[in-house]
Amino acid sequence: MIQTDICIIGAGPVGLFAVFEAGLLKMRCHLIDVLPQVGGQLSEIYPHKPIYDIPGYPTIKAQELIDNQMLQIAPFKPTFSLGERVEHLEKQEDGSYLVTGSDGTAIHCQVVVIAGGLGCFEPRKPDVFNLSLFEKAHVHYMVKDPEKFRDKTIVIAGGGDSALDWTVFLANVAKQVTLVHRSDSFRGAPDSAEKVYELAQQGKINLLLSHNLMALEGTSALQQIRLINKAKEEVFAPADHFIPLYGLSPKLGPIAEWGLTIDKNAIEVNTFDYSTNIERIYAIGDINTYPGKLKLILSGYHEAALMCQSAFKYVYPEQKLSFKYTTVNGVNAF
Repeated sequence: MIQTDICIIGAGPVGLFAVFEAGLLKMRCHLIDVLPQVGGQLSEIYPHKPIYDIPGYPTIKAQELIDNQMLQIAPFKPTFSLGERVEHLEKQEDGSYLVTGSDGTAIHCQVVVIAGGLGCFEPRKPDVFNLSLFEKAHVHYMVKDPEKFRDKTIVIAGGGDSALDWTVFLANVAKQVTLVHRSDSFRGAPDSAEKVYELAQQGKINLLLSHNLMALEGTSALQQIRLINKAKEEVFAPADHFIPLYGLSPKLGPIAEWGLTIDKNAIEVNTFDYSTNIERIYAIGDINTYPGKLKLILSGYHEAALMCQSAFKYVYPEQKLSFKYTTVNGVNAF
């Protein structure tokens, strides 16, 4: 059995930052994540995507951010159970918890922190004919390696931030990029949308607004995508690869059965310390909800810091918490 102070469910950027904040207070952490590596969505879905809203970094690649965070928490020696889903939670007589994973890993902890991002997630698939026929080799619901599309003809579908950002990025990688969106306006950041419009005006990408997907076509390999425009005319976009980016469908999994207060697949928390309705269980990052919630990594970092200040009383009930600045105390390992 693994003995730790805090069991963190989810090893994404917010979960990793919680390790750092906990470490400053001499609290040990064990992280469990269903994905085979740390980093959450950043590593699994868009490791090469540039992120622009991390303080101190005008731009940083998603995987680079995770790598930096791993270096940041290294002095605190966290332990991990990766590729394993949390299955059971059992409260002990002294108030602590026994967390059990799908592979039988048993973790005894004083505090449970749910930092599972969107939870167990699946990509939202478009309703398009022949999708399953080409899924194995030519359809990609995430971009793990942009070099896979080097000098290829690709069609991206979607109108959110991910579709916009990858269109901009892959315009300098692929032979030809076509962005298809069923509406005439985008849901993503205005700045990203502006970059897409500029690329289209410069002839560096093909932009097909108010077009709906109809079918993927080809013989042994994907050759083109059939679309229909506002005038009900068929349009054909050549494609070696199809990248539909419609976001993720979140599923809380077994966490939904723990008696937590849940609203639309998100866990309600008290913004004083991001505690849930169950004592010693906290939720931070995209998986929680509260009035004014912003789903930003930055917001999750803030939530992690306040959560750790609150969790201290369960790990060290006999000690008084004294807040100290790292600029004064430095970062001291155990």
